[in-house]
Amino acid sequence: MMARSLGLLILIARAVVAQDPSQQPPPADELWNLRYQATSIGQYHPGFSSPYSGAFSLAGHPEAEASLTTTLFFGLRLFRDTQFYFDPEIAGGRGFSGTNGLANSPNGEMPRVASATPKPYIARLYITHDFGFGDARESTTSDENQLAGSRPMTRYSITVGRFTVTDFFDDNRYSHDPRTQFTGWGIMYNGAWDYAADTRGYTWGWVHEFHARRWSARYASAAMPRVANGLRFDHRLLRDRSDMFEGELRGHLAGHEGAVRLLSYVNHADMGTYADALQLARQTGSTPDVTATRRIGTLKYGFGISADQEVAPDVGIFGRLGWNDGKTESFAFTAIDRLATAGISIGGRRWRRPHDVVASEVTVGGLSAIHAEYLRSGGLDFLIGDGTLRYGPEVIWESYYSARLVKWFFATIGVQHIDNPAYNRDRGPVWVGTLRLHIEMGIK
Repeated sequence: MMARSLGLLILIARAVVAQDPSQQPPPADELWNLRYQATSIGQYHPGFSSPYSGAFSLAGHPEAEASLTTTLFFGLRLFRDTQFYFDPEIAGGRGFSGTNGLANSPNGEMPRVASATPKPYIARLYITHDFGFGDARESTTSDENQLAGSRPMTRYSITVGRFTVTDFFDDNRYSHDPRTQFTGWGIMYNGAWDYAADTRGYTWGWVHEFHARRWSARYASAAMPRVANGLRFDHRLLRDRSDMFEGELRGHLAGHEGAVRLLSYVNHADMGTYADALQLARQTGSTPDVTATRRIGTLKYGFGISADQEVAPDVGIFGRLGWNDGKTESFAFTAIDRLATAGISIGGRRWRRPHDVVASEVTVGGLSAIHAEYLRSGGLDFLIGDGTLRYGPEVIWESYYSARLVKWFFATIGVQHIDNPAYNRDRGPVWVGTLRLHIEMGIK
């Protein structure tokens, strides 16, 4: 009897281990991998009501534009817990109206670069080392900027080099990648987060992270551009930089995975303020210009929340909230001071298309009172400015259907409806249609 009972206990233990991936033997460590992606996004908006326009307005006549990016992702394991990544990239194309006229711009693959000619550059070049605590390890699969194998379950990691800070912060399971998910700027990331980046979205810096089974805490310090929407960085990091902090909590609700992330940031840069610009304009009788009020040591700060929760197999809901001080010029990402997003994503298993996704969301962007007054008085941000303003929140509804046509090729159709483009009730609404073609494959 005891032998039978012992045998039964062993079978039960084996079954439990089989259901717990963290207890499975980790896969063999991948020494290197090489992956590739290419994404082309074509977008069109018809004409819309535009009684007037300014220097940075969205054109009221029909526009059709396209973008293209291609990226190689190379990963190399230097030591067991030390990894090196190098991503050369080529990007080109145009956004609507020179990528101006909307705070929540519709094409996340088209950053604030209006050059149609594809140009090569280094997207990422960084090294990551894990300091492990304890013997437990978690498995990792081969992916872009990720080697198959394992990492310490409890670890302190340091990453140094060139990257985009959105690789590490403000993650969201259902809206974080414009190549496969939503394409709007203010939905792919938290639009109220004026994150440190050059015109292509990348920066130099370091990231510190403490990771445990159910929670993580991370900090980063990264270089800011010298001027708003600038391509060159300010290397005086002790004076000018962006500091970011985030805590993440992961868990299960009724057996379904979910996560909540709390973000805060402080930017130090040679920036101007809208109040100073308005005061200077009154004194000189000129149009307000925030760039004329730039001062060394100006601070801009903000907060954000990102949450995602699976509610049924292949069905998830998500949302974001964002806020920044609203008094300092929009400098590195976009002109959104307040943000609220909510959406749903549904996988295609129900209609026997397990790799397809249909999703929909609504994002509401807003400005502080002083920021709106600056634009009403004729001031310009680096990507919006109609010459005047009848303020209203910029509301964008975006939906898409992504279909995997073959193993490595995806096609997406999408639509966006934009109320009050650039926060102006006098203009719009605007409809935007999207066709996205995406290739992703592992070369090794």
